[in-house]
Amino acid sequence: MFRSLHIKLTMILLLLITSLMAVVGAFLTTSVSSFYINTFYEQINDVFSQSTFLNSLRRVAPESDAATQIQKMVDANAGALGIDYRTRNYYILDASGAYLTGSDDEGGQSLESTANLLAAENGNVGDESDITADYMDAAIPITDGTADSDVLYIIYFLDSKGTVSDLNSRLFMIIVQALIIGLLISLLLSFLLSKAMVGPIEKLTAGAEKVAAGDFGSKLPVESSDEIGVLTGTFNDMAGVLQETLAAVENERNKLDTLFLHMTDGVVAFDHDGLLIHSNPAATTMLGRELGQGCTYDELFADVYPFSQMLSLQRPNYAEGELQIDGRSLELYLAPFSSDQESGGVLIVVHDVTEQHRNEERRKEFVANVSHELRTPLTNVRSYAETLRDAGDDIPRETADSFLDIIMTETDRMTSIVQDLLTLSRLDAGNAEMNLSRFPFRDAIESVSRANALECKRRCQEFTCIAPDDLPLITGDRSRLEQVMMNIIGNAIKYTPDGGHIGVTAGTTEEKVWMEVSDDGIGIPEKDRERIFDRFYRVDKARSRQYGGTGLGLSIAKEIVDRHHGTIRIVPKHTPGTTIRLTLPIHQDPAD
Repeated sequence: MFRSLHIKLTMILLLLITSLMAVVGAFLTTSVSSFYINTFYEQINDVFSQSTFLNSLRRVAPESDAATQIQKMVDANAGALGIDYRTRNYYILDASGAYLTGSDDEGGQSLESTANLLAAENGNVGDESDITADYMDAAIPITDGTADSDVLYIIYFLDSKGTVSDLNSRLFMIIVQALIIGLLISLLLSFLLSKAMVGPIEKLTAGAEKVAAGDFGSKLPVESSDEIGVLTGTFNDMAGVLQETLAAVENERNKLDTLFLHMTDGVVAFDHDGLLIHSNPAATTMLGRELGQGCTYDELFADVYPFSQMLSLQRPNYAEGELQIDGRSLELYLAPFSSDQESGGVLIVVHDVTEQHRNEERRKEFVANVSHELRTPLTNVRSYAETLRDAGDDIPRETADSFLDIIMTETDRMTSIVQDLLTLSRLDAGNAEMNLSRFPFRDAIESVSRANALECKRRCQEFTCIAPDDLPLITGDRSRLEQVMMNIIGNAIKYTPDGGHIGVTAGTTEEKVWMEVSDDGIGIPEKDRERIFDRFYRVDKARSRQYGGTGLGLSIAKEIVDRHHGTIRIVPKHTPGTTIRLTLPIHQDPAD
């Protein structure tokens, strides 16, 4: 496959040969035509310039058989006139141009009035040549030789240029043959020449491609001492220096890439024009948008700190700021990375403090909830204890016993809160061991259902439990899973009015089992469903306190279910009430 440079060199040589042959051919063709025309008029002029021949013609012109005698005299000089009776003929005409006799009777009957013939009719010699015409002609007027005599006869010579055409055709064929041979020879020579010139360049190109691909070890052989040889040597030296330089740059780049890619903080850098030059994945995630070419400082941080003021800061000074993006709280540390404003820029470190703020809010909320949950029973205990102490023996025994019952109830409530908190603490710390075993999922559901059936009956609630007999054995901590089921069913009973309906259904799908608890109770508003499993979260605190509970049951249930790699969620429904679905894998990995 020829390289483009091969083709260019070959085409240039071929075009050069073709152009040269075309010019030579055109020159030869024109020269031959001009030579033949000039020869035609020179022959006629040479013959008629002889006074003896011209006087002879004038002497016989007045005679009656002048046309015949003139014909004989012209025939006698046919060789000198170049008359071949094929392409060149002569015609003897009267003064009006009518044909009398000549070498071509047929052609003489159809002669056209040319400029030269008209000139002869007017008494002038018509020997003007026209190279563009397809014929050559000359008209010689014949008089009796006296002054002011009229034209008696006209000798008209006409050449059809057939000889010229044949000669040009043969010449054209010779030129074409020479062109073909020349093209073949030039094609071969141009290929050899281009190969000799392009070969070293191709080797340099191949070496450059290897260098571009990262192969700096290959050295090109220096085969000559000319300019290409010097270029090859210089290329080898350049490749060596480039290899060392790129190795150093690559080492530094790897360090920076590793640092940028694995930093948990976002890093964004802008040049002195405020255009983005660097960013890491953490910054893209935190800022919530793609950071590509064309991104500017003003688009992202203009509201935090003006760019011009950032460039004017002197190192090691820096600026701090905060930014809220899509619910994220971001701390920004902004600093110039060069004292030269023309080549410097601004480097920004983005630290996501969203989780810290959330944890702080959760800690405050948790402390407030615990304090609130413990304050109420403690207040009741203290109030009733002070009443008993201040009343002494004056308080009736029945009243004192009711006060003591309240104190014990509140104490049990505090104990339940503390126990739930300890359970959550163990689950958070990973210290709550799971006693895994294989047990029938259906038996656990029926056990919890029987435990709650009496409470439903007491509240006149309709309780149904549909658990297929073919539910498989599952792996898990049965006591803790039953605690989860007990919490779900207990909440359904608690928040369903007397006379309501509570249904428990179960089934299996591929590698999982599920249980749903549905009721037609007070339900959970849509806006509260996402937080229903948060600790101490209550939909309606006043109403929840009416029904009792600490607000930790569902939180503990979710932690237990998560430890079993299952899910617990609220199933959307259009009818009143709530449906909670518990899904558990059939098999557990003991290592997890």
